[in-house]
Amino acid sequence: MFDVSALLELYIPFLHSPSGALMFVFLYILWIVLLLPGLWLTMAAGLLYGPWLGTIVVFLGAFFGAELVFFLSRTLFRDFAQGQVSKFPKLFLLGKAVSREGLKLIFLSRLSPVLPFSFLNLAYGLSEVTLRDYTIGLIGILPGTILYCCLGAIAGDLSNFKNVLLENSDSNSIVISWVGLLATVGVAWLVIRAANKAFQESDPLI
Repeated sequence: MFDVSALLELYIPFLHSPSGALMFVFLYILWIVLLLPGLWLTMAAGLLYGPWLGTIVVFLGAFFGAELVFFLSRTLFRDFAQGQVSKFPKLFLLGKAVSREGLKLIFLSRLSPVLPFSFLNLAYGLSEVTLRDYTIGLIGILPGTILYCCLGAIAGDLSNFKNVLLENSDSNSIVISWVGLLATVGVAWLVIRAANKAFQESDPLI
């Protein structure tokens, strides 16, 4: 399996720069186009840039990557997209359901963690969904993005916890930061859980 963390360690100084953050956005776009799962890369962004800047970096990469996959699956690579989507019966049915339900179902499917993000882009490219609804529906990835960026930031804090203690950092600041991160993770998880339930109830065929 490709070791993202080992690669990141070599380029951490550069990735912390503005140019590095921009390169990370392009890396994420490529990641989405190659239909690779973005979970670990999202958490890596949280570790590198913190939960909020990490969320911005990931959202930009996911947004433009999704738009590109949507365009390619609707035009140049339609046959390839059909072959990939046919492997996932739920995505095939979802593509048909979207034509009836529209933006609501798109948004809920983006919130739900049960569907693979990259293959969902292919399915929507094959559907009759409008570019407008597809684009607006991408807002639904924000809770999950925030959640995993926060988890990445927490993992980064844990790995450096000993150093934080040795530097005698202000304990109140540490507590406030941890409470804020954990609260954000909890809220995002509740939103995703509620969306998943609503999504499952929106169409019994899916």
